[in-house]
Amino acid sequence: MQRTRCGYFRDVGVAECNKRRPDSGCAAIGGENRTHAVLGTSDQCIATHPSDFAVALVALEATLHLASPDGERRIPVEELYRTWDTHPEQETNLRPGEIITAIEVPATTLARSARYLKVRDRASFEWALLSAAVALEVTNGTVRAARVAMGGVGTRPWRMRAVEAALAGKPASPESYAAAAAHATEGAMPRGENVYKIALMPKVLARALALAGGAA
Repeated sequence: MQRTRCGYFRDVGVAECNKRRPDSGCAAIGGENRTHAVLGTSDQCIATHPSDFAVALVALEATLHLASPDGERRIPVEELYRTWDTHPEQETNLRPGEIITAIEVPATTLARSARYLKVRDRASFEWALLSAAVALEVTNGTVRAARVAMGGVGTRPWRMRAVEAALAGKPASPESYAAAAAHATEGAMPRGENVYKIALMPKVLARALALAGGAA
């Protein structure tokens, strides 16, 4: 439930922030945007979702238990978050009066070989410039299944389904991981100062996959 990571959103002295003041504009698009998102953005907002924990939960396909005066329900963690289309001020799909009461992480074979890799500007107490959460099921040297999510690159924890599909049935090797990681930037739209993320995303993801798959 962390709020978005954007200096313009936090600085109430900046008038242009659609997330804070709907229909006021987005100062980050033409401003300082080194840390901003390259996936799930729009002309309304390019703010980055900041969480480390949520990225790992998305990769592990965790489920949220929700409760409100109207009853209880469960949703995948991935479905909690919205992308910034015409209403960037609406960040989650929680209903009015609804709270999270529990997080359920399935005990699958994928979770046994999971890694979280975080790239940041300094060694401690720092947000991710980008991160990768991966979980692999490897049998006899072959990737049977994969779950991949990245943080610091999207307006929400970003599930990398094209990467997962590219890994299925491939050898658990650095070459396979690098080839699959190349799909991470599909649909990405950099904005000036954050273009470096396009080059860094496949490298970080390939490294995380190698760590999880025992090929590092």
